[in-house]
Amino acid sequence: MELFKNLSNDMEESAASDTSTAITGQTGRRMRRDAKGQYLFDLICHHLNLLEKDYFGIRYVDPDKQRDYFGGCCCGWVWLAAKQPGRKMESENAPRETQPPFTMCLRVKFYPPEPASLKEEITRYLVFLQIKRDLYHGRLLCKTSDAAMLAAFILQAEIGDYDPGKHPEGYSSKFQFFPKHSEKLERRIADIHKTELIGQTPETSERNFLQKAQMLETYGVDPHPCKDVSGNPAFLAFTPFGFVVLQGNKRVHFLRWNEVTKLKFEGKTFHVYANQKEDEKIILTYFAPTPEACKHLWKCGVENQAFYKLEKSSQVRTVSSSNLFFKGSRFRYR
Repeated sequence: MELFKNLSNDMEESAASDTSTAITGQTGRRMRRDAKGQYLFDLICHHLNLLEKDYFGIRYVDPDKQRDYFGGCCCGWVWLAAKQPGRKMESENAPRETQPPFTMCLRVKFYPPEPASLKEEITRYLVFLQIKRDLYHGRLLCKTSDAAMLAAFILQAEIGDYDPGKHPEGYSSKFQFFPKHSEKLERRIADIHKTELIGQTPETSERNFLQKAQMLETYGVDPHPCKDVSGNPAFLAFTPFGFVVLQGNKRVHFLRWNEVTKLKFEGKTFHVYANQKEDEKIILTYFAPTPEACKHLWKCGVENQAFYKLEKSSQVRTVSSSNLFFKGSRFRYR
């Protein structure tokens, strides 16, 4: 989903000549160096004819290696803020990768709860590409049987029906669906493709892929590395259905959005308050690598809660630290 293949070169040329504009190669449009992030996001959405754009954002590499989004708003990668001028991405002391040209990527920021039901074909296709990438990078975890089915759907969508004349033995090995997989899984993928998916159009296969993916526990997971109170590594994530904690490739905590009552951070400490039953209140505490990473984690949580649960963003509860010299929760989603 990197749609800025030519943007980097154009911005580099612009920086070399010290001009105030950069040319976006994919769109043929000129853009001021101090243009807001929302402008670039809208420009890309217009180029793609993307109407259901609330699910997406643009990420870039920031100096502190934190992820962040701009557009519809998370560490190397950062979501570019909607009101952030392009020149604010620059820093005299920042490393080379955070100076022009910038590497940017259009990405799903808020995963649709039912991606197969999206109205626009281009939206479904972009979400399909994102989930396929999640599968390849090991963010979408699943059983071997589910993995084989998902990969077979991808195969059908990309090459169509199995044809012995075009697809020799081992043809599925040319595709990289996962970080690593066995020959046994590879054969199972080919068997499903040969026998169960004959006649499916690319669109139907993509829909079936989306329907299968949304049922998995790690659908929509964009993991944030942390440690629990015992010092054990953990990954925290926000999905369309709630807050998730993963340890050792297993989901150890899941709180639905209607159970989460408050998100709070202080320094490197992140707290999640929830009511799972009428009289059962719980507090989960984790520690991020840095205060900046913790604030970013909290901000992503607040934004996800607002997007998936609340009718109005003003309903989001925030907590400010009483210690003026302590980095606490001061951000309000707008």
